[in-house]
Amino acid sequence: MAIQPSIVTRDIDKIAAPTGNLYESVVVISKRARQIAVNLKEELNNKLAEFATTVDNLEEVFENREQIEISRYYERMPKPTSTAIEEFLEGKLSYRMRSTEAETEVKPE
Repeated sequence: MAIQPSIVTRDIDKIAAPTGNLYESVVVISKRARQIAVNLKEELNNKLAEFATTVDNLEEVFENREQIEISRYYERMPKPTSTAIEEFLEGKLSYRMRSTEAETEVKPE
């Protein structure tokens, strides 16, 4: 498995092309990244909730190897912004601009 570098040079013209405006493209990407981040956080919290204990005594709390592996898996996943940029550049996002407001609705396909 090839590890993606955390810093990638992007072509600004390619990012601006779908909307015709770089800033509008950044808004679409940022809204999608936020959606991805919220979904991942909910998913991780649900998985880790299975391991939650009601014990208040620190001596009785132990490390759970499976819990650590789940956390490491999520740490190694691509960042939501990287995923959102790739989806946007591949045309996998549908979005619409409101004519009266500068607000964007982003929906993954």
